[in-house]
Amino acid sequence: MTAPATVNVRFAPSPTGTLHIGNLRAALFNWLYAKKAGGTFTLRLDDTDTERSTQEYADKIFADLGWLGLAHDKTFRQSDRFDRYGEAVDQLKAAGRLYPCYETPDELDRKRKRQLGRKLPPVYDRAALDLTAEEKAAFEADGRQAHWRFKLDPEVVEFDDLFLGPVKVDTKSLSDPILIRGDGSYLYTLPSVVDDIDMKMTHVVRGEDHVTNTGAQVQVFRALGAEPPKFGHHSLLLNEDGKPLSKRHREDFSIEALRDKGFEPMSVSSFLAKLGTPDAAVPRASLDELVAEFDFSSYGRSAVRFDVKDLERVNAALMHMTPFGDVEARLSERGIDGGAEFWDAVRPNLTLFDGVAEWWHVAHGPVEPVIEADDAEFINSAAAVLPAEPWDETTWKAWTGALKKDTGRKGKGLFMPLRLALTGLRHGPELANLLPLLGRERALARLGGQKA
Repeated sequence: MTAPATVNVRFAPSPTGTLHIGNLRAALFNWLYAKKAGGTFTLRLDDTDTERSTQEYADKIFADLGWLGLAHDKTFRQSDRFDRYGEAVDQLKAAGRLYPCYETPDELDRKRKRQLGRKLPPVYDRAALDLTAEEKAAFEADGRQAHWRFKLDPEVVEFDDLFLGPVKVDTKSLSDPILIRGDGSYLYTLPSVVDDIDMKMTHVVRGEDHVTNTGAQVQVFRALGAEPPKFGHHSLLLNEDGKPLSKRHREDFSIEALRDKGFEPMSVSSFLAKLGTPDAAVPRASLDELVAEFDFSSYGRSAVRFDVKDLERVNAALMHMTPFGDVEARLSERGIDGGAEFWDAVRPNLTLFDGVAEWWHVAHGPVEPVIEADDAEFINSAAAVLPAEPWDETTWKAWTGALKKDTGRKGKGLFMPLRLALTGLRHGPELANLLPLLGRERALARLGGQKA
């Protein structure tokens, strides 16, 4: 992938809700590209919807990106730039590219239905262009507020997409987009284009659901006297059922929810960075590794499924490779002081870090031993030959070797009754590593059927 000398990209969430995994994918792509190119990553808060935008959600966006390590170089809010958007409106009106329309939502809906009934595309018919000054005045006297549409030139807009390759958008098949609502508020297109011009954005990387919009936005860029940036439209994420993620999935797939469930930020970033590529989703120890591997050309065009079970597997793999030094402080915060020996014994059995508490409890108790009737005599024999301390990783082999010789038991018939008696569970860390953590006194108590 060849990047220009200077790359300026942006991530532009609306502070009207929490970030979800689909938002994060766009943020991650922009951040990785900026860092690989030595460029600038800007966080833009699209808060022109002043009624729904809140400081609480803005703070959560900052917190989510901070948790993931996706630090921004610059930030600004669209709500601080209304005067600038007004200047752009005046420029477009003077150029004859903005025109007022007075149809109500119901009238527009009836028009669309009539066109569909005649098997015609539901494209706005530009009836407002034929209104006389008297007709406009009559609408306004009647209390109707004009909404303003951008007049598209009939052409095929072409651009070379970073993900999709050559793309063509025939603007003759599009309705003139509404840039300003009847109440004077702005829709997404105008503020976004003005910001990208003023902030000198070189690339706009976002979901493929914006491809058609891009065709119209290219014309808005040029009508304002600017050359559009390069565009990249990545594939969308699907949920486990194969349906597109939407706002109603925001809570289940929010970054806040993933963090609260105990996922590691690097497992989330590692997983998302590989979704849609032929590469296996494996954990990386740092964002720098993901930066070095990032390449737009490695991503396919098809929508990709986000399955939390796959994320769990990546998180588990990250836990298994994490050294004690990286978690020592986190263990201490939970009152766990077992040192590297404890961490190394239990990390192969962790999916989420919070699972460490269960294994600390197993190691230190109290635990209810499970001794089945058929195994009672065997467990008594095991207690009788329990080696003297000190114990290390060789103790388990020496102990079970003696038991095998004395009782004739082997395999699962030997190991499982011991695991049940010592831990109360049928699964868990390797007992060769766990046994020294239990210590002889605790192990002997559990072999005797006592909580310890």
